[in-house]
Amino acid sequence: MKKVILGTLLTVSVAFAASTAVCAGCHGKKFEKHALGKSQIIAGWPVAKIEKALKGYKAGTYGGPMKGVMKGQVARLSDADIADLAKQISAMK
Repeated sequence: MKKVILGTLLTVSVAFAASTAVCAGCHGKKFEKHALGKSQIIAGWPVAKIEKALKGYKAGTYGGPMKGVMKGQVARLSDADIADLAKQISAMK
């Protein structure tokens, strides 16, 4: 019984984790690319820097000419989603 419950909890926690799959199209699976040939490579950035950027994109206060693209990508992310994504991206080195 414990195995079933633990498996269910792990599945639920993975289902609710923010996914980097949408990001990979432009940034690469390991965030190793210059998105659309214009951004910095963000793999390994500090968590706080990533959170600041994502929250700034969401608010429309961060980024250069391409910030409109990112604003649309982050519009539906919660602060918890942003924190989760920041941890995942920061871990990619």
